[in-house]
Amino acid sequence: MTQQASSPADASGVFQLGGNLPVNRLGYGAMQLTGPGVWGPPKDPEEAVRVLRRAVDLGVKLIDTADSYGPFVSEQLIHKALHPYPSDLVIATKGGLSRSGPDDWRALGRPEYLRQQTELSLRHLGVDRIDLYQLHRIDPKVPLDDQVGELRLLQQEGKIGHIGLSEVTVHQIQEARKIADIVSVQNLYNLANRKAEDVLDYAERENLGFIPWYPMATGRLARPGGLLDSLGKAYGASPSQLALAWLLHRSPVMLPIPGTSRVSHLEENTRAAQITLTDVEFKAIGEAV
Repeated sequence: MTQQASSPADASGVFQLGGNLPVNRLGYGAMQLTGPGVWGPPKDPEEAVRVLRRAVDLGVKLIDTADSYGPFVSEQLIHKALHPYPSDLVIATKGGLSRSGPDDWRALGRPEYLRQQTELSLRHLGVDRIDLYQLHRIDPKVPLDDQVGELRLLQQEGKIGHIGLSEVTVHQIQEARKIADIVSVQNLYNLANRKAEDVLDYAERENLGFIPWYPMATGRLARPGGLLDSLGKAYGASPSQLALAWLLHRSPVMLPIPGTSRVSHLEENTRAAQITLTDVEFKAIGEAV
């Protein structure tokens, strides 16, 4: 059945990051607003601006980006499109990966680097404080206390509101929480890849926001005659929309951030929030993978 809301993303419901920062559960991921290999400017910068403005029109309250997207291209486009920001818009960014070229990503968690990147993100986004700052990867060469501890210092200085982690294990979350308050976790998770199930379960028990990256992978389910294809015809929905609806049904702490560089695709993704699967449909889709 389809829910009705003032804006499509409103139908996804609200989650309170850290207990005091409300966002609609269906957000937008801004990685694709860059060039090939997540490097350099996009082919159509004006369409990127239109995508960001349309996302807010559609009720998106959480935009996720990172200093490494471009690098800095995504953050600068967000500033161009949306600054001054609506008071209820949460912009989350990440630091801790260095870039030397297209598709090249290297963990770099030295405290001085994290501080430098935080200061640059503040400048590029045009804000005095970043609502949610996430450690993009834990650097195995640097003590965790140094990495999360630096983010805690930046938080105490008022430059970061909340702290999140990305691509971590349950044990790593537990260790990080001994150093600072952690409000969210961003791990690879989708219908076709649920290896982070234990992390999601932990996040749900502890009321941490779980932000699945690459949320729309559907695998063979989306093939003609597959379950998502068949259900999609019944709902008048695409397999990707059903995959997002499945994620939203999976857990109240789930915060999908589907990304795209096209307004038409953004509108399709956001309408997924208005699809409510039955428990039977949710179970059937999950068991079909």
